[in-house]
Amino acid sequence: MQKAIIAIDQGTSSSRAVLFDLDFSIIHIEQININTKYPVNGWVEQDANEIWNKTLTVTKNIISFSKENNIKVISIGITNQRETIIAWNKITGEPLYNAIIWQDRRTKDICDDLIKNGLTKTINTKTGLLIDPYFSATKISWILDNIDNAKQLSLSGKLAVGTIETFLLFKLTEGKSFYTDATNASRTSLYNINENKWDDELLDIFKIPIRILAEVKDNIFDYGSTSKNILGINIPINAMIGDQQAAAIGQNCINPGDIKATFGTGCFILLNTGDKALVSKNKLLSTIAYRINKSTSYALEGSIFISGASIKWLKDELGIIKNVNDSQSLASSIKDNNGVYFVPAFTGLGAPHWKPDARGTIVGLTASSGKAEIVRAALEAVAYQSVDLFDAMAADGQKPIDVKVDGAMSNNDWLIQFLSNISKTKIKKSYNSETTSQGAAILSSIGSGLLSSLKESSKFWKLNKSYNPIMQSVEIKNYRNGWNKAIKRTIMWN
Repeated sequence: MQKAIIAIDQGTSSSRAVLFDLDFSIIHIEQININTKYPVNGWVEQDANEIWNKTLTVTKNIISFSKENNIKVISIGITNQRETIIAWNKITGEPLYNAIIWQDRRTKDICDDLIKNGLTKTINTKTGLLIDPYFSATKISWILDNIDNAKQLSLSGKLAVGTIETFLLFKLTEGKSFYTDATNASRTSLYNINENKWDDELLDIFKIPIRILAEVKDNIFDYGSTSKNILGINIPINAMIGDQQAAAIGQNCINPGDIKATFGTGCFILLNTGDKALVSKNKLLSTIAYRINKSTSYALEGSIFISGASIKWLKDELGIIKNVNDSQSLASSIKDNNGVYFVPAFTGLGAPHWKPDARGTIVGLTASSGKAEIVRAALEAVAYQSVDLFDAMAADGQKPIDVKVDGAMSNNDWLIQFLSNISKTKIKKSYNSETTSQGAAILSSIGSGLLSSLKESSKFWKLNKSYNPIMQSVEIKNYRNGWNKAIKRTIMWN
């Protein structure tokens, strides 16, 4: 009987379950898209029950596929969209409110007050993060202050608040397991990444009682087993990890200096810094890359809130393209961008600007501008934002040498070649674009004894294609000057 690992990958756009063999080749994928709600300008939500039900459906489907094909599932690893928060009743398991998504901007005023009160250094020193609505703590504060019964349930010990992996674990184990992992905890603004614990001072700053939070564990841990009442079978859950850290492991970025860029709904660039949590002078984040056997590895991270989401917007809202794959042919159909720049700050700007009130702009339009220019500008924006982060890393003494890319947009050859050109950097693409799921599967394999270490897993990474820069310096300078002017106008909008 063939043995396999399931990776549950609950992302912003979809819930997926991926079945891997023991060489980490994909056997089968089940995927269902997730709906996103925008009830108020700057608010971004998803139905927590929809997240759970669709995750449950894809997991059941992958288990059914395994049974039909005589495949034995050894263990499960969970990876998830980070910073997103769900509050639920510990007794009933029912959510109190929609999931507040990482892109949500509703807590900007709370963040502004924290900054005015001089708390930036305290929070940054302890967490490696900046003060921004992106992170989880102010979302939790908002729930406690604005959602009916939240405080009452908290006082009675019946309230649970956590990131997505904690919610899914609780549901999969029928309430038996209430844990989070170090990578997800490190994105809340409540976790001291130097001391590896929930921090009392931070909890006090955000007025969040520790009793509503899950216990923090290593990324590889005995998180319990799936309930027979839920899935019809007991399967050990041996790993949990945030999606971007999972992608870094799937990309074999396990040594200091290794760097990956994941292009999904947003774009997230992580550079491994080993056992040192570096303090960025250029508004990058210090975060936990992974924690195994109580040993912590750290990373510098740059976060871009909108990348693939802008192409989806062009398709769904403007109807400029019928299929996201059309973006490549349109971008390559014109010799340049004709002076058009698109800054997709739909939910503010992330690193290195951190402007939560910025909003999207398209500049440089003339009567000769058409859909090709706008689509190309949207793709170029992903590359420009990435290069801004590469520059910030270089200024922090961590210059990227070559970059591994993954995510759906990494299949766009035009975009990745433009990124290589504009950054003057070699780009490498893995054969497996599902590196986020693969990272969770690798950790779960170690947890179940199928692999001995992360080092052993490095043999499973295989190069698909390399991209080398071919653009002249003068052309690069012109493109980037135009982008910088567009960014300034975006920031000035409000």
